[in-house]
Amino acid sequence: MDGGSGTGQTREIDGLKTSLSRLLPALEWGREYHRGFLASDLLAAVIVTIMLIPQSLAYALLAGLPAEMGLYASILPLIAYALFGTSRTLSVGPVAVASLMTATAVGKIAAVGTLDYATAAIAMAMISGLMLLVMGLLRFGFLANFLSHPVVSGFITASGIIIGLSQLRHILGIHGHGDTIVELVSSLLHNLADINGVATLTGAAAIAFLFWARRGLAPLLLRCGLADRTAAIIAKAGPVFAILATTLASWYWDFGQRGVALVGEVPRGLPTLGIPSLDPGLWSELAVSALLISIIGFVESVSVGKTLAAKRRQRIDPNQELIALGAANVAAGVSGGFPVTGGFSRSVVNFDAGAETPAASIFAAVGIALAALLLTPVLFFLPKATLAATIIVAVTTLIDFAVIRRAWEYSLSDFIAVVTTIAATLLFGVELGVLAGILSSIGLHLYKTTRPHIAVVGAVAGTEHFRNIERHNVITHPNIVSLRVDQSLYFANASYLEDYIYRLVAEIDGLEHVILQCTAVNEIDLSALEALEAINHRLREQGLTLNLSEVKGPVMDALQKSQFLKHLSGKVYLTHHQAVKDRKPDEIEPYII
Repeated sequence: MDGGSGTGQTREIDGLKTSLSRLLPALEWGREYHRGFLASDLLAAVIVTIMLIPQSLAYALLAGLPAEMGLYASILPLIAYALFGTSRTLSVGPVAVASLMTATAVGKIAAVGTLDYATAAIAMAMISGLMLLVMGLLRFGFLANFLSHPVVSGFITASGIIIGLSQLRHILGIHGHGDTIVELVSSLLHNLADINGVATLTGAAAIAFLFWARRGLAPLLLRCGLADRTAAIIAKAGPVFAILATTLASWYWDFGQRGVALVGEVPRGLPTLGIPSLDPGLWSELAVSALLISIIGFVESVSVGKTLAAKRRQRIDPNQELIALGAANVAAGVSGGFPVTGGFSRSVVNFDAGAETPAASIFAAVGIALAALLLTPVLFFLPKATLAATIIVAVTTLIDFAVIRRAWEYSLSDFIAVVTTIAATLLFGVELGVLAGILSSIGLHLYKTTRPHIAVVGAVAGTEHFRNIERHNVITHPNIVSLRVDQSLYFANASYLEDYIYRLVAEIDGLEHVILQCTAVNEIDLSALEALEAINHRLREQGLTLNLSEVKGPVMDALQKSQFLKHLSGKVYLTHHQAVKDRKPDEIEPYII
């Protein structure tokens, strides 16, 4: 008795540990942590920190927010994701697309540079975080399947173009605004006469250096005798070198007096924790935008996380990822940040640098915190043109026009979805762009399902296999038409099947039997059942039988609950071969098509 009780308690404790590990994956990797992991994670953290500092500043600029908010969004969110996330190497923080979407949404409520603008951005992070948490608790991880990869690629490509154009105003040192390509180009052309030569030279030099550093710095360092790992680390620090060089030049030649926009004073210190604005009016205005940011960020994060996990034969849990990203955004909201998500470039760097566990992100957060405490005074003279150059170079990796060609060559529906998404994003803004992508994907999918593929099939000689008569040399019988329906039957395609059968029956003389091969039919809803009943009734009136073959078990169970099988003019056969064998006349020769 005592032994049984002890075993039961042990099982309860093990079950509790398993549940806690699922909710807090840090408990799992924390138990396995050892000194070998520590060295790898620290090295990866150093590299990611070097990369994150300029990125955080740049994406705060893109979002229209003070530079320090970029740093704040890269401290607590990293720690929150490390505790709750299932990916060992995903690195969260501000990213280009989420920053652009934040600027677009918040810009409708308040003017850039005002306290209300920053307040709204912080509230946006909190709203997004709570939405993601709720979706995670409700196990809505399947939402990642509602955005096809071509649509996401098209949206990110168009967003990259808008981001690049939006940063040209900082490169040229002129005023500019707009959320669409038309507005941006028009605004830039209108102010083209006010170009600041010093800002343009600074930005152009930074862009040229960053492009060169991306490909040419590491080979140069290798030729100088540095080790591969050292050369790679230094090459990743290209944006840091650009910031240091242009900041020194700005201080020495007093760029501020020459009309160059500078970052200005950045408060030193860590973020102050607090609850964002709970104004119901503000939350209602931001709700739709926050939902779109949440979905796009989740899809992007899961895509990156799955890719990196597969390389190490690991897996991630989409439902837990929703919780982790929700916790990261809530952390951003309470620490004065703005919406964050998993970043592709920094996650790849984290992976390539050898990060073994999410502890690397925690160490990187410590590095960003030290930068916020110690390095902010030197940012006063940093030209905004340098940060704009960093953004422009970063988003070039997002632009993928090849997806249009691939979609055109492979699938017309995917091509339409991609082009619709890109065009809508460029012409109407990022929010309408992602909505257009979602709606076009769903609309095209629904259109395709309303017209299921139906093939007239015949027997392959010498076998019991049946194939499409338009693709293979097969045997058919003059009194039988065999149809293979390659999709489940539901209200949207029931009438299409009905019309197809009526049209086919009218075209064939001497027909006696219609056999539906239901190999690919996983479900028949009530509307489709009524259509089958109508087909059966009409065929019976014409002296024809309706037969079914290879009906799956769950579908058969559903049909048996109705009166359809009792009134069926023909039979239900286990195999299509048996159906044809039973219905063919022995005295009539088959056709070979």
